[in-house]
This record gives sequence, C-alpha cells and structure tokens, in this order.
Amino acid sequence: MTDISLQPGAMIGILGGGQLGRMLSVAASRLGFKTHIFEPGANPPAADVAHQVTTASYEDAEALRAFARSVDVITYEFENIPTSALDILEAIRPLHPNRRALATSQDRIIEKSFLGEIGLKTAPWAKVTDTASLDAAIAEIGTPAILKTTRLGYDGKGQARIMAPEDAPEALAAMAGAEAVLEGFIDFSMEISVIAARGTTGEVACFDPGQNVHKNGILHTTTVPAQIPDSLRMDAVLMAAKILNALDYVGVMGVELFVTKGGLIVNEIAPRVHNSGHWTQAGCAVDQFEQHIRAIAGWPLGDGARYADVEMLNLIGDDVLRVPEFAKTPRTQIHLYGKAEAKPGRKMGHVNRLI
Repeated sequence: MTDISLQPGAMIGILGGGQLGRMLSVAASRLGFKTHIFEPGANPPAADVAHQVTTASYEDAEALRAFARSVDVITYEFENIPTSALDILEAIRPLHPNRRALATSQDRIIEKSFLGEIGLKTAPWAKVTDTASLDAAIAEIGTPAILKTTRLGYDGKGQARIMAPEDAPEALAAMAGAEAVLEGFIDFSMEISVIAARGTTGEVACFDPGQNVHKNGILHTTTVPAQIPDSLRMDAVLMAAKILNALDYVGVMGVELFVTKGGLIVNEIAPRVHNSGHWTQAGCAVDQFEQHIRAIAGWPLGDGARYADVEMLNLIGDDVLRVPEFAKTPRTQIHLYGKAEAKPGRKMGHVNRLI
C-alpha cells in the first residue's frame, strides 16, 4: 500500500463531534483508520463511534496541542472554528480542507467576492453595517430581499426577510449589531446541490446534483436525480470543480445552486461533508463521508457514480418518532445520530429511501 499517503491504523483528527463527525468516523473505521474527536460539548454524537474524544474549549491551547500531536491529519465537520485554534493546530499537523477554504466560507462577503472573482454568479448583494448602508442597499437591490449576518448563520438562523422598505429597522435589529449582507431574492425554479471532492493530487470527482426542498429554513429532502437537463447537470459539476481548483481544495465540499431561467447561481459553499449529500450512503459505492476520508488521507477518490435513485429525508425534532414506520418500509436506510433529546429544529437523523 505504498501508493497512498496515510496507512490504515493512522489517526484522523476531527474538529467537531456532531452527526457529520459521527458519520466521518464510521467511514474512517471502514478504511482501517482511527478517529480522535475534539469537541467542547460533553457526550457528542461522534463520541459513540470514535476511538478517542477530547472535551475542551477551542480556547484551550494546551488541549489543542495535545490533540494535534495525537493525530496524523486534521479535518473538521463545521466551519466556525476560531482562527487562534487553527493557528495552533496547523503548526503541528496538516489541515484539510485548507485555511483559505475556511476563511472564504466563514464570511458571506468574502465568499461572494471570491465567487465573483472566479466568474460565477451569485444573488445581487451589498454589505450592511448600519441604517444608512441598509437603506442604500435596499435602494440598489430592491425588495423583497433577505438580510443575513456575514458570519455564524445556518439552518435559517441569523436571517431576516425584508418584504418592503418599512421592514428594514426590524430586520437590522435582528442582526444584533453584527455585520450583515443584504441579498436580493432570486426567481428560481429549484435549489440543487453538488457534492464534490478534490484529492491531494488535484483529481476531482463529483456526485450527481441533488434536488433540495427546505422547510422553515432547514433542509427537508434531497432527491436524486435532480429534475434538470443534462446541460445544467454538467454546468453544475463544472462550477463545483472550478471552486475546488481555485481554492486548491482537499476534501469534500457542498455547493448549493439556484436554477434560474438565466442559468445557475451559486447560493453558498460549505467546506465539508454536507446534509444534502447523505443520499450517497444509499446511492453510491463510495459515499461522501468515505470520499472525504479518502481525499484527506491521500487515497484515490471514488468515482461518485450513482447506481440508484434516492430520496433523503431529514428527521427533524419529533420526526424521529416515525422511525418504527420507516423500519417497516422497504428499500429504506435509517441513520440516527444518537442525540438524547428531540427538540424543534434539531436534526435527529435521516432516512435514505430508494425510489
């Protein structure tokens, strides 16, 4: 096995112990790797399946150093890791995906500027810091629009709709003083996403675009194949590859796109395995989690070919009570995250159903 970088038995460090870290750990174990989770919260979902867990703050420099020294490579399951922690970790072990990918995705303005620089379309946008800049943005972009914090927003959090100019003061107050960006509404027929991977040698492999439906700002279902022409399918894959190459990326990325009459518009990028890629667990020989482990370990990538049509359904909050029903449903794969309490808006698991 001399033509691969990381040998079985090596330890992979994962920042974050949520469900994505859990599923990365399972994938790593299938390839003979061990995983070490670094997570500030006690008893995270990934702890059930990881070889080792460090429970410590991202401000704990000594814990970070000990964690880094115990592993061979470091990756992450979410974006919002403090720069100070990354400085410590990267001085000791390789970090994949790289710092530029993290910095780009952590800030909506940096992300949109980057996408524009490489020739990709985004929704019209403007930076907002106060009442005057919001008024100017509304005058330029118009309404309806959506005001979003530039950092730390996900699953509909940190966002406020502005249906008319008189909604502006309330929306700005909802940002609680954080820097924000105003985005114009896009007239789109559907949202799709591409789960794409790039290896240490620069090879790129993409999964089929999935068609996404959201409820209350949270992903509800992803269905493959997406109901789009082959030309758009190819455009989506090429756009994802362009982003990966521009960032010199290593690992899996989720790229969300709007389908419009004028073509594809990039909504956002996520430098990690992605909720809309869970269907790959039932539809591909190498799923997104194994693909990510392969990439950061310096292994050849899987080809991403799909052998089945799949619908992925998120189990949000009390949806988890439907598990007995899904257990009786043919051609259905159940993934539960081991979270003790079902709360509104909380992702408790997902099911993949062959269709």
